[in-house]
Amino acid sequence: MNTFTPTREAALAQLATVNPEAYARSRNFLEGAVTRLSPYLTHGLLSLREVYAAVHARHPLAAQHKLVFELGWRAYYRHVWAHRGEGILQSLHAGLHPEAAYGTTMPADVLEARTGIPAIDLAVRTLYANGYVHNHARMWLASYLVHLRKVHWRVGAQWMLGYLLDGDVASNSLSWQWVAGTGSVKPYLFNAENVAKYAPAPWHSFGTVLDTTYEALDAIARAPQAVHPESLAPSCTGLAPPALHTSPLTGDEATARAWQDPTAVDPAALQGRDVWLHHPWALHADPALAPADAAHIGVGFAECHAAGPWSAQRWGFVSEGLQATTAQRWWGSPQAMAHALRHARSVHWHPDPHGDAALAQLANALRNHSPATRTGPVEVPALFGTVEPLCPSFASWWKQAPLLA
Repeated sequence: MNTFTPTREAALAQLATVNPEAYARSRNFLEGAVTRLSPYLTHGLLSLREVYAAVHARHPLAAQHKLVFELGWRAYYRHVWAHRGEGILQSLHAGLHPEAAYGTTMPADVLEARTGIPAIDLAVRTLYANGYVHNHARMWLASYLVHLRKVHWRVGAQWMLGYLLDGDVASNSLSWQWVAGTGSVKPYLFNAENVAKYAPAPWHSFGTVLDTTYEALDAIARAPQAVHPESLAPSCTGLAPPALHTSPLTGDEATARAWQDPTAVDPAALQGRDVWLHHPWALHADPALAPADAAHIGVGFAECHAAGPWSAQRWGFVSEGLQATTAQRWWGSPQAMAHALRHARSVHWHPDPHGDAALAQLANALRNHSPATRTGPVEVPALFGTVEPLCPSFASWWKQAPLLA
């Protein structure tokens, strides 16, 4: 069961609840007034520009407001991704230890939420149950894994990405690097007092390895040895981590039924039609940009998920979102989809770096099938202007990025 409803209406309803002043005061608290818009932004049900416009219309926002900064971080991470490409999946610079010193597998006690540290175990359980966890708890979990258990940040980032409904490669990877110290000037550390300040009582972790000073935690982080779970607390009952799937066809049956093989589609049904493609990162089509009478089709590409499987919950979110906006959902190769689209008058979509490579393959194959078909992406209006060249820090990017709204 999804904790977020994957529809445009639900996204707009959540947007209407955002109180920027309450957000600025309490965003670091696990029970604070966070926006809960991130799944809708990641999957294209909202854009940064319309979030800013809607909130600004109700509560005028200064350019330096904390909420505008938060929107800026998402845009900045996309800026880094655009310049570095797959380089964001590698450490941007050296961390506390050589790369080979970090583990390449997730510890079983963390996966099963039985470390005995309430802040860690509850963060894992919340992630599995909701597909969402407060950013502060994400930072605690990442810091514990990298600096105490000596797990490589990339391993933890890939694991978390599979469960997050708002999982975005740039935001997730670069946030983990910020915690690890490979994308920031120093590693992020936290202790039991920090947890007690920002989290409700069940999360409090006094009496664990976290119950110490920052100086002691810094020494642990800089030591080569990992902290072992048996030294933290007695064993406790864990849970099996939900399975991850590279396809929507292999998990929940209702989700699988939402998709069809494009090779079974009659291309004549789209003869002379304008087609708008929806994909997992663009569930919504801006009506001002999509043709009024377009045929709306959802597409999913196996190659986009081969190295990044998702939970059944996230596949369900995407599939339900596509069912709300499209008449058909196709799962297959770009070439098979191009064949099914070959008689269309035009084929367009909103771009996103998660799926752009597969969509480009589809466009190239379609041009080979039908050179007369108009094909290509249609950009959603941005909130921040493009900055060239690569900015090494958010601060330097922020100084140069014009607010366009």
